[in-house]
Amino acid sequence: MKRLSTLAIALSGLIATSSFAETQVSVKAAADYRLYTQDALYPKQVDKQFSMFIEPEIYHSWNDDLDSVTFKPFYRWDNEDDERSHGDIRELMWLHVGEDWELRTGIGSVFWGQTESAHLVDVINQTDAVEAADGEDKLGQPMINLTLVRDWGNLDLFVLPGFRERTFAGDKGRLRAPFVVDTDNTMYQSSDEEHHVDFAARWSHSIDIWELGLSYFDGTSRDADMLLYLDNDVGTLRPFYRQMNQVGLDVLAVFDSWIIKFEGISRHFDHAPLNEANDYFAMTTGFEYTSVGVFDSVWDIGWLMEYQFDDRKDSSQALGQNDLMLGSRLVLNDIDGTEILFGMVQDLDHSSTRSAFVEASSRIDDNWKWRVDARIFSTNESSNVLYHLRNDDNVELSLEYYF
Repeated sequence: MKRLSTLAIALSGLIATSSFAETQVSVKAAADYRLYTQDALYPKQVDKQFSMFIEPEIYHSWNDDLDSVTFKPFYRWDNEDDERSHGDIRELMWLHVGEDWELRTGIGSVFWGQTESAHLVDVINQTDAVEAADGEDKLGQPMINLTLVRDWGNLDLFVLPGFRERTFAGDKGRLRAPFVVDTDNTMYQSSDEEHHVDFAARWSHSIDIWELGLSYFDGTSRDADMLLYLDNDVGTLRPFYRQMNQVGLDVLAVFDSWIIKFEGISRHFDHAPLNEANDYFAMTTGFEYTSVGVFDSVWDIGWLMEYQFDDRKDSSQALGQNDLMLGSRLVLNDIDGTEILFGMVQDLDHSSTRSAFVEASSRIDDNWKWRVDARIFSTNESSNVLYHLRNDDNVELSLEYYF
């Protein structure tokens, strides 16, 4: 966090001393109520949580928009889980645009990927795991990013100075393992620990109906191995972050009403504790087909199917070894932007193991928006990652305000 604060101070100074041609300020705030529909598995866990967050965004540009700074802080307060009450700088980025290149310096968020049910190639930012179970909320990552824009595609080069530890629920929080994660005693394979400098690159290009991405990452894994420690019969989990490199490929093809999607990774670890794999391959592939104007209305319905594969075959290490996701996306095309997405992921090896989700949202007026998210987890396999979440089915209601 010290390095993150240093970057924030430096870029804030740039904002203060520059003559800006344009300044835009917006704020997103929300109140969330999450209700768990089953009794907790572990002591101290709660059945409901109320929280609020605020996320301002300040954008400044100058030099005929060739230079700009974006600042997006974030803070959430939770009434039960102290570990979920946390702040972060999601973005504090200076962007300079050249004739055929762009340079970004500061703290930012980068998303790679195409599939709906898993984001295998997305490896730059750390997951903010206390925000939601889908892993799509990310912590800001210090970076220097040079983008070269060429006829043969775009080439993104990254230097990532500093590592962000994943957030985890506290003893009162749900969606966790039986033992609380001790983030005060995090361990690293690298002697540089959180100061290790990572490197990444991605080539992307559009060819006719195809969107192609080929990526490489070398550095500290964003996923932690959990090592159990006992102290006076009290167990805690200590995160251990290994060094790894990853080659990824993502593909999107659009033709007529069909969207074909693929993500695949080959990952190598320098060290494998607890007999875990040094190398593995994983992929997610599938399609989305959209029916336009169903029932003689303006509604659109998308049908989704994706297959997940992971050759580790160990459900205690990762989800998606041999799973199938079926889902649907309903877009009402109304003035309020109403959308509903739901899906189910079924383990093809174990009929009792599945998860499901519903995500719905709509605007109330120009400033207000409601959102409903629901998650269901089910398994009888004690070795499966979902086994610790089998009583954590929940519904979350959110009221968001934009100004």
